[in-house]
Amino acid sequence: MRAVICPLAVLFLAVASFAVAQDKHVIDPMLPGSLDPQPLPPLKNPDAPSVPAKDLFARKSTPFPAPPRSIGGDFNGCLAGAEALPMTGPAWQVMRPSRNRYWGHPQLVRFIERFAANARQVGWNGLLVGDMAQPRGGQMPSDHTSHQIGLDADIWFAPMPDHTQSREEREFTPGTELVAADLRDVDPKIWTHGHAALIRTAAQDPVVVRILVNAAIKKALCREAGADRASDRTWLYKVRPWYGHAEHFHVQIACPAESPDCRPPAPPRPSDGCGSELDFWFKESTLHPRPGKPKPPLTLAGMPPACKPIVKAP
Repeated sequence: MRAVICPLAVLFLAVASFAVAQDKHVIDPMLPGSLDPQPLPPLKNPDAPSVPAKDLFARKSTPFPAPPRSIGGDFNGCLAGAEALPMTGPAWQVMRPSRNRYWGHPQLVRFIERFAANARQVGWNGLLVGDMAQPRGGQMPSDHTSHQIGLDADIWFAPMPDHTQSREEREFTPGTELVAADLRDVDPKIWTHGHAALIRTAAQDPVVVRILVNAAIKKALCREAGADRASDRTWLYKVRPWYGHAEHFHVQIACPAESPDCRPPAPPRPSDGCGSELDFWFKESTLHPRPGKPKPPLTLAGMPPACKPIVKAP
């Protein structure tokens, strides 16, 4: 297996390097993992106020021992009492385990377990689960700036294979790109009704507050939902277009009741999002945006105070 997979990994890394040269808002590849992940080197001065928060959280390999609590918001928060999603379940498998991003609030883990079972009922073999959160949440050491409070999960558009995957497969198998090369619609050779049923099943779970997909996928969902405006289209309210997200969709669940410091996202607009507002995503300036000015790194000073003891604890 190693002799087959490793050349694939080399090729995939080359593709990823090309992607980095493109605009990061458009290209969103599932980068390969590692069979021998190495711990990050110690920070020279971890107590310096200027140290990016992502450098601190990425160096914590275990959860903070406390009752489960999501603190802060999507792009500025942390997680206490995280629970790990088992690597293999009855209807799911974790991908890229070397990243150690398979943690979440227990309610997120329960959702994935439930969603996996419900997905099988609509013909999906099982879920491939990508990034959830780091053991203590916080920003990841990449451009993946959300997933900070343990309430988000990336679900691959590739169905789970009919066997328990090897470590090599989990680390190096590429994702399934559903969007056509021109970014204006899904690829008809790859898109299936099963993809629409999978997203609809996730959206219909009451704890889900938002799902992010590529705009081309949102267009396809609107088309498959049909022109009958009297039918139940409320699940589409939760499904919103965003840059990238061509190989996976991002699911976010609601703030748990026992997490008073959790900042919920803005509620979805009371619209299925299939009207003229979708046109914005297919403008040339949106499909190929100019790179923006980098934002200064988030530090602990810019995070909720409760996050400091969580990341500073052993």
